[in-house]
Amino acid sequence: FQAEDGIRDLVRSRGLGDVYKRQDIIMATGRTDYPNQVNNVLGFPFIFRGALDVAATEINEEMKVAASLALAKLAKLGASKDIAKRHNREELVYGKDYIVPSPFDPRVLVWESYAVAKAAIETGVARLKIDLDEYKSKLEKMAGVEPQNFDE
Repeated sequence: FQAEDGIRDLVRSRGLGDVYKRQDIIMATGRTDYPNQVNNVLGFPFIFRGALDVAATEINEEMKVAASLALAKLAKLGASKDIAKRHNREELVYGKDYIVPSPFDPRVLVWESYAVAKAAIETGVARLKIDLDEYKSKLEKMAGVEPQNFDE
C-alpha cells in the first residue's frame, strides 16, 4: 500500500490528526494516541506460541497469513466493555476506529496461536502433530476465556 501523494504531503505538513479526520480514510498507525494501533505485540508472541507448540521448523507465509486472517476475524467480533475501558472508550465495535484487535483482548492468544499451529500442520512444517481441539481448549484455559467459535 502506498499513500496518495496528497495524503503523504498532508501528513508531512500537518501530522496524522488532519489525515485521521478525513472520512475517506481508514488508518492504522503505531502511535497510541489514535485508534487501530498496529504493534508487534499482536503478532510475535502468538505467532511464536503457535509455531513453538507444534515445533515448527520454520515460520512460513501460510502461517503469517493465518495469523493475519485470525486477527481480522477477531476484530470483526468487537471487544468486551472491559477491554474498551482500557482504551478509554465505551465500546469497541468493528469499523473505522476498530480494525485491529486490542492487545488487551485475551482472545488474541487463542485465535492467533491456533491459526498459526493449524497452518504449520497443514503445510507440513510442524514436527508435532497435535490434536487441534485439545490445543484450542488448552489455549482457552490459558487465556481465561469461554470456548471460542472460529466459524463466526
